[in-house]
Amino acid sequence: MASHHDTIPLRGDRRALRIGLLGGSFNPAHEGHIQIALRALHMLGLDQVWLMVSPGNPLKPRKGMAALDARLATVERLATDRRLIPTDIEASLGTRYAFDTIRALRLRFPRARFVWLMGTDVFAELPRWYRWQAFLRQVPLAVMPRPGSNAAALHGKIAGRLSRCRLPVEKIRHLPDKRPPVWAFLPGPQNGISATALRRAGHTESLFRTDRAATRQETWS
Repeated sequence: MASHHDTIPLRGDRRALRIGLLGGSFNPAHEGHIQIALRALHMLGLDQVWLMVSPGNPLKPRKGMAALDARLATVERLATDRRLIPTDIEASLGTRYAFDTIRALRLRFPRARFVWLMGTDVFAELPRWYRWQAFLRQVPLAVMPRPGSNAAALHGKIAGRLSRCRLPVEKIRHLPDKRPPVWAFLPGPQNGISATALRRAGHTESLFRTDRAATRQETWS
């Protein structure tokens, strides 16, 4: 397991970091999540990516959802790069919606430049999000390819509505510095790994088997 020296202070700080936010259920975490985070680090010139394990996704059923500490443990096992920060900060902030989470983070980390990371499958579902239009005015979006959803997402209704806000590929490294609403598609290899498929295949028992006493605890200042 990685040694994460950079804990996230709940009260915030004034470090001027470029931070990617990859939120999700991570039920369980898998290599596809890590590949997305590492690609964003490289292509956007980020200092860190926070892998935010959601206490409960409002758009997903509770049935079959593992406990928060078990899901966080699966992220910690895979996040071997010290720039990848597994966290349950949304549970500590008391937020469940992306709109509320980014608003709270911007208040606590006023000098940080956040970028929200998502796959094309999630991008296509943006109109289902709570206050999604206001959310787009809060943070730049970096959209990653996902098999079976790229064409529909990048040429569909949501991409059409946001066409004027799209940053061209040759300028994606400047995405964290842009004032939202702004988004960019980060081309690259597509990973078809699915947490749902892993659960159905029965590969999660060992992933979710965790010694709670050995689970890393966040240090809040």
